[in-house]
Amino acid sequence: MKTLKDAKIGETVRVVKLHGEGAVKRRIMDMGITKNAEIFIRKVAPLGDPVEVTVRGYELSLRKADAEMVEVE
Repeated sequence: MKTLKDAKIGETVRVVKLHGEGAVKRRIMDMGITKNAEIFIRKVAPLGDPVEVTVRGYELSLRKADAEMVEVE
């Protein structure tokens, strides 16, 4: 299983599944990260947290913990 945290800079991935429960999962979905969404990895901070991505035409920064909940291919 590959997660958004494992994706490399410059890579475009597609969301397969969202893990997590309740409010956390809802917050990720509210940011536009839903099943089959295309995500481009723009930058990763030196210590790996946060990850900057482009999804649905806008830029978004995700914490490492949130990025681990997004399964991609």
